[in-house]
Amino acid sequence: MTYATPVRDIRYALDHMAGFSALARSGAFPDLSGEMVDAILGEAAKFCDGVIAPLNAQCDRTPSALENGAVRTSPGFQQAYARYVEGGWNSLAFPEEWGGQGLPSTLANALVDAMNGASMSFSICTTLTTGAVKAILSVGTERQKNTYLPKMVSGAWTGTMNLTEPQSGSDLSALRTKAEPAGVDADGTRRYRISGQKIFITYGDNDMAENIVHLVLARLPDAPEGTGGISMFLVPKHHVNEDGSLGERNDAHCIKLEEKMGLHGSPTCVMVFGERGECYGTLLGEENKGLRNMFIMMNAARLDVGLQGVGVAEAAFQRALSYAQERRQGRAPGVKSGPMIAIYEHGDVRRMLYSMKALVEASRGICYANAVACDLARCAPDEKQRAKARALEELLTPISKAWSTDRANDIASMGVQVHGGMGYIEETGAAQHMRDARIAAIYEGTNGIQAMDLVGRKLQGDGGVSVAAYIQDVKEEALIARAGKREDLKAIGARLLEAGDALKASTDWLLDAAKAGRQDDILAGAAPYLKQFGNVAGGYYLTRGAVAAALAVKEPGADAAYLESRIAIARFFAENYLTEASGLTPAVTAGAGAIKRLDPAALTG
Repeated sequence: MTYATPVRDIRYALDHMAGFSALARSGAFPDLSGEMVDAILGEAAKFCDGVIAPLNAQCDRTPSALENGAVRTSPGFQQAYARYVEGGWNSLAFPEEWGGQGLPSTLANALVDAMNGASMSFSICTTLTTGAVKAILSVGTERQKNTYLPKMVSGAWTGTMNLTEPQSGSDLSALRTKAEPAGVDADGTRRYRISGQKIFITYGDNDMAENIVHLVLARLPDAPEGTGGISMFLVPKHHVNEDGSLGERNDAHCIKLEEKMGLHGSPTCVMVFGERGECYGTLLGEENKGLRNMFIMMNAARLDVGLQGVGVAEAAFQRALSYAQERRQGRAPGVKSGPMIAIYEHGDVRRMLYSMKALVEASRGICYANAVACDLARCAPDEKQRAKARALEELLTPISKAWSTDRANDIASMGVQVHGGMGYIEETGAAQHMRDARIAAIYEGTNGIQAMDLVGRKLQGDGGVSVAAYIQDVKEEALIARAGKREDLKAIGARLLEAGDALKASTDWLLDAAKAGRQDDILAGAAPYLKQFGNVAGGYYLTRGAVAAALAVKEPGADAAYLESRIAIARFFAENYLTEASGLTPAVTAGAGAIKRLDPAALTG
């Protein structure tokens, strides 16, 4: 199986599911055109399919390694990254004043989808860098911007996010890394001496870039306890001279690479700061506001992680579909002799493949709609439109991250199942997708944390206004589909309407529980609520795509087979996953009693 970037599916999701045309109408991107988008996606496919994808299986077998205190990445990664920088891919959506191309971030997000389908291990480095750029753009000083952004926007220098410590996982209030004032530079910039250890640092060291810019959370000497006393510091691997050249090595080193179940090509580093000498950095943003500033990077990363899920799920689907057409086993029902048939002809195999395809496209629709909302929140012509887009962006972010990555795990597992016993054998490659996908539900805030965020800040923050507006949009789309002449669209619309009603019932119950102060009950229902919301959202975007396909199929020269497949997959999703959404309300509303504490000793035999 050879991975192929699904350009047609990506373009269809942009145009007919996620509302990408709104960005052209906004006027913020005057050079944006359909021809430009086609050209970008076409070149992205050449790069992903021809340069990155061939490295994926090899990096799983030959992982990155720590040699003499320096990380050596998997074979071919250096050359591929040089091609990435040379092609200008890192700069796609950044401001032109810093060397960017000024295009919508949605196009950069589509690239994240494509690159992670080609190789998640390679691509994760790029998303950490773009996230660090966004943080520096938002809160950096002019000196920090001038010193670091041109090289980071181009990709010549990479970036990292340093949060987690051995004793401090998702709860950052316990972090111990210190930052002590250490004098003032000639231009008035205050320096800080950084000391401490961080774990799980993706690409904390690498041999692909000449410099690495670490964003490090640490505490100042007089900082208050808890998360309110965390500051963020910019700590380069190499200090930068006034003329922009690289200076002396900073004391920020990788001392160990974690051995992981997947993502073997991605070096996950244990980093130490100030252990061998002196490590210096500068404050990024305000003192004690580090967590807030880090969330600039974190929120961008959460959408990127959702798209990692889409990409690796797409690769798992492509591999399973290819195998199902090649593998011959069994005969059609009632046929007792003759040649074996491809397993694709067996109904249960098609059920699994259609499940994989439907979930991939639903995830893609959610993440792309989230990306469009991100762009509109920053560039829509008036504040009312920007505020509406901002509310949608905030609402969809935990769903993009959690629902898409949970589904990626489901899809990768189904991919193994389609292969049968061969799926359990490493040489087929199906198992790698499953191992690689597993981490995405964990990092950048576990999916349980995303669910708590959804029922907390996102639902209760505005009293349910944003969710109510979203459900109304869902119902309107359902009515459009149900009013169509085609029986398949009517069925899709009916299922979407039922699921929307179920989501509203769950939402009303959660809001009533919030008014009554029953937070334990709300948190108990958080995970099933996010799953229900994701199922409805996925169905909503697939329905939009199906309605558009039903109109387009009538046009002269239409690709009828492809368009009919869009409708068929939306129908499959409606009958299998919108019905699931309708049945999740009892799980949401079961309350905390369903997860009351049991004595652990009583849970063992």
